[in-house]
Amino acid sequence: MDFQIPKNTYTGSINVVRLGKDNTEILIGGERALPFYGFEGELPNKPVVAIEVYDKKPDNWPEIIRKYYDDVFDDPVRWAKKSIDEYGADVICLKLTRIDPESDDISPEEAADITVKVRESITRPLIVYGAGPMEKIADVMKKVSEKNAGSNILMGWVEEDNYKTIAAAAIGYNNNVIALNPLDVNIAKQINILLTQLGLPADRIVMDPSTSGVGYGIEYCYSAMERLKIAALMQDDKMTQMPIITNIAPEVWKIKEVRESEEAYPEWGSHEERAINWETISCMSMLLAGANILVMRHPKAVSLIKDAIKDLM
Repeated sequence: MDFQIPKNTYTGSINVVRLGKDNTEILIGGERALPFYGFEGELPNKPVVAIEVYDKKPDNWPEIIRKYYDDVFDDPVRWAKKSIDEYGADVICLKLTRIDPESDDISPEEAADITVKVRESITRPLIVYGAGPMEKIADVMKKVSEKNAGSNILMGWVEEDNYKTIAAAAIGYNNNVIALNPLDVNIAKQINILLTQLGLPADRIVMDPSTSGVGYGIEYCYSAMERLKIAALMQDDKMTQMPIITNIAPEVWKIKEVRESEEAYPEWGSHEERAINWETISCMSMLLAGANILVMRHPKAVSLIKDAIKDLM
């Protein structure tokens, strides 16, 4: 008698979200089985890797990562192009840090102009995150959505208490929204309910359930993401069927074991090798939990993860 592999049955599927348009468009989501369980159901769109690009030179990056971007720190357009051409980014994740009142406090108009320049110069979709008070981020994203109307950018982020401005801008100008929640399935569902009741189509929402690096609570992150995927696929819960983004790079690169040099801790071995492994293993954990988009930083970690995705798909 032949051995038959036991298989789960799934009643739901993850929404397909379009990022970018025309020659830059990619699709995320659409899976009808748990992560990489292609023997149980369709996995039409592979997870993608977004590389971070900032609107100004970061002042706290260690040399082991700074050396890869030193020549483009002063220009987010060149930085984005290098991330695509040399490091293989599937998506660019632009971080608007200059909007923060404690930084340069640039206007929403200026910030939106930066996003337009970056988007028009690249051949990949664009994700935009803001840094600073939520009120300022909302004003910035409203202008960003207006100036990138119809381009299917993905804007971060909205929360339960202040989702209306950004969501309305996404509705009015046909863009996508990241819904952030603090590792709580019920809050994740509630934000999605509020967004869809406002009129934002479910296929324009991507969830960010929050994350951390290996050794710093990643097990809880994994569990929350896994519960979202199980509810979406096995229970056909419409309000958990949004694809997932993990903005993991900033979390990994603030960890002591990733930041500290080998001179300070010689027993930890090579600083760069340690950091690459930490980011790679953290991202691999998030992939297995169900992430559709990984926001990453180190080019060598990106390469390892893209190879893993290729093998697993």
